[in-house]
Amino acid sequence: MSEKLREIIARYEELGRLMELPENYSDAAAYSRLAREQKELAPVAESAKEYFSALDAMREAEGYFSDPELDVIAHEEYEDAKKRSEQLAEQIKELLVPRDPDDDRNVIIEIRAGVGGEESALFASSLYRMYSMYAEARRWKLSIANVNDTELGGIKEISFMVEGAGAYSRFKYESGVHRVQRVPETESGGRIHTSTVTVAVLPEVSDVEVHIDPADLQIDTYRSSGAGGQHVNKTESAIRITHLPTGTVVECQDERSQYKNKDRAMKILASRLYEAERARRQQERAAERKSQVGTGMRNERIRTYNFPQGRVTDHRIGLTLYKIDRVMDGELDELIDALAAAARAGELGHSEAGDED
Repeated sequence: MSEKLREIIARYEELGRLMELPENYSDAAAYSRLAREQKELAPVAESAKEYFSALDAMREAEGYFSDPELDVIAHEEYEDAKKRSEQLAEQIKELLVPRDPDDDRNVIIEIRAGVGGEESALFASSLYRMYSMYAEARRWKLSIANVNDTELGGIKEISFMVEGAGAYSRFKYESGVHRVQRVPETESGGRIHTSTVTVAVLPEVSDVEVHIDPADLQIDTYRSSGAGGQHVNKTESAIRITHLPTGTVVECQDERSQYKNKDRAMKILASRLYEAERARRQQERAAERKSQVGTGMRNERIRTYNFPQGRVTDHRIGLTLYKIDRVMDGELDELIDALAAAARAGELGHSEAGDED
C-alpha cells in the first residue's frame, strides 16, 4: 500500500504545480479539470502524508529505546504514533474504496403512499417532512416538482429536488419501502396499523448527459390542482411529459410558469432514464434497486418505524434506534452514517420477510 500512497501524494503535488502554470491558469477548462482531480485526491493524499509522518515518528522513537533516560518517553511516543498510524491506515482503506460517481450530484426524491390507504398517505407526508428538515439542517435547497395530496393532509405522491454538495451520497440509502406501525388518529379502537410508503432516490442529471429525442415525447398541459380539486392557478401551466419508448410519465405543477414546469419535468425525466440505463448496465445494482423499492407490500421493507415502541429499525444492517421522534424531526445522520459504513465494507444487505417486526 505504501508505494500506491506515495504515487498518490506525488500526483497530488504535481497537480498543484500544473495548476500554477500560466497556460493552465489561463485556460478555464484545463484548470477546472486539474482542480477536480486534485480535489478528488486531496483526502487520500493528506491522510497518506499524516500516515508516513506517524511511521517516521515510530522509527524516531525506536532510536531512543536503548537510552535509559529517554526509554519511557520514547515508548510512550512510539505507542501514540503506532495508534495514530493504525487509525490512519483504516481511514485510508475507506478512502481508497471507489466512490459512486454520482455522490456529489443533486438528488430527486419521489415518495408514494403504498399499502394502508389514508394512513399511508399521512406517513408519506411525515417522511417528506423528515427529509425536508434533514435538508434544511444541511442548508440544502429543496424545491417541490409535483405533489398529489389528500384532503386530510396526507400525500399520495410527491416529487422534489434537493440541491447541495453530496446530496445524493446521503439520500441514496433511502430508496426502498418504509414501513410504519402506529395507531392512526382516525382509529377509535386504539389498534396498531401497519402501512407502507415507497421512496425512490435518483441522481439529478442534465439533458446533455442523457440524449432525449423530442420526437419521443408527448407533452400535455393542464391546470394545476390541489387537494379537493382546488385550482392552484387558472392557467394551464402544469406539464405532463410521456417518454413514449419507455412509457415513463413525469408531471410537474408546482411552478406557475409553464416553461419552468417543463424544464423541471425534463430534469426528472432525464434522471429517471439515466437511472434506468445505469441499472440496465449494472445488473447487480438493478437487482438491488428492485428489491429496495419493491411493490409496497408490508413484508418488503428496508426500514420500520414503530411508534408504540419508539423505535426505528433499518433491516439492511440490523440497526435499531430508540429515538423515533428525533429521527422523524430529520436527525438521520446516525442511520445514514451506519449505512454508508456498511456499504463501504460491502455488508449492506436487503430486507427480507422474517426480519424483526
